[in-house]
Parts: sequence; C-alpha cells; structure tokens
Amino acid sequence: MTSHAIGPYVAFHGDRLLAEGDLHGVVSAIKPLVDRGEPGVLVFDARSQQIDFDLRGTLAEVLARLPVDPPPADEPVRDGDAPRGRGRPKLGVVAREVTLLPRHWEWLGQQRGGASVALRRLVDDARRASADADRIRAAQEAAHRFMTVMAGDRPDYEEAARALFAGDSAKFARCTATWPVDIRDHARRLAQPAWPTPG
Repeated sequence: MTSHAIGPYVAFHGDRLLAEGDLHGVVSAIKPLVDRGEPGVLVFDARSQQIDFDLRGTLAEVLARLPVDPPPADEPVRDGDAPRGRGRPKLGVVAREVTLLPRHWEWLGQQRGGASVALRRLVDDARRASADADRIRAAQEAAHRFMTVMAGDRPDYEEAARALFAGDSAKFARCTATWPVDIRDHARRLAQPAWPTPG
C-alpha cells in the first residue's frame, strides 16, 4: 500500500486511478477522456466529495474557468488577499455574530484581554483537546464517502464500513482485499488516519 500524502484531488476512470494532485492537473488528465465520451470518469476532493466541472471548450478555456483554491483555514489573511476593513487584517480577524446568554457575556467580560481574547483561547483549547477525535472522524467520513461511490456494490462493502467506524484496521484490510487495486489502495489511504495510534 502506498503511504504518500493524498493529493487535494483524485480522478478515477472506472476502477483505475487516473490522476491525483492539484485541480489543474487532474482536470487536464480527464479532459481528453470526457471529450471522447468515455463513461465512468469521477473526480473527488480531499474529503471525497464528488466534483463536477464545466468541461466544454478547449482545455485552456476549461482551466480558465476553474475556481482558485482557498488558502488553508489556519493560514492568516495577507495584505492584498481581501479588502481592508475594520479589525486586524494581518492576523486574519473576521467579525461574525455570536449569540450568548447574559451570564456568558458577564464571564467573558471579566477575563483577561476581554471577550474576544477569551473566546479565541477557549476555541483553541477545544480544538487541541478534540484534535484526535476530529482527525479520526474526518478520515472515517472521507473513506466512507469514497467507498460508497466506488465500492458500494463490492463484496464485503458493508463489513468494511463497519470495520472502518469500529477502528478495526485488520478487518478493514481483509474486507477490502478483493477490491480493484486502485480503489482498495485509495480507500485504505483515506482510512489510515482513522486507525488508533499504538500506545
């Protein structure tokens, strides 16, 4: 099984992994097949959501229509990325509404640095505390979405799904062993972060 990082996009043609990587590269790989009317070409993003494209016209026209990938959620907004307004754009501060009960606002107002600093600290603490559970859940959901589309009618699909959510990597490997190689390997790569780490 390959262990390199999964690209942000993957394209399958039937049972075969056709391309993997950035959006421009993947769309460039699938365009000739779509132009020939080849069926069974599917593109997935890193969360295994299926992506559809307007593939009419030349490759250059198609690539020009593609969306620009947003920066990662934790990457701060840089000068020039967005119109400057109130707040601190260099820190990526975004003003949104939060609804709390009066006792919450009272407690936040008493915290060092005020309500905004206290809320950011609470959110960061919660993110750190739930990082492992969030990673496992995201991997399970991505693997399950992909499996449902690409292996939903394969032998042992239901048992593989149960093993995925039970954290049973050995059973998952057994249940996926007879699947087409590219589908099997991609499902296993997606599921890898869901397995408990050795103590």
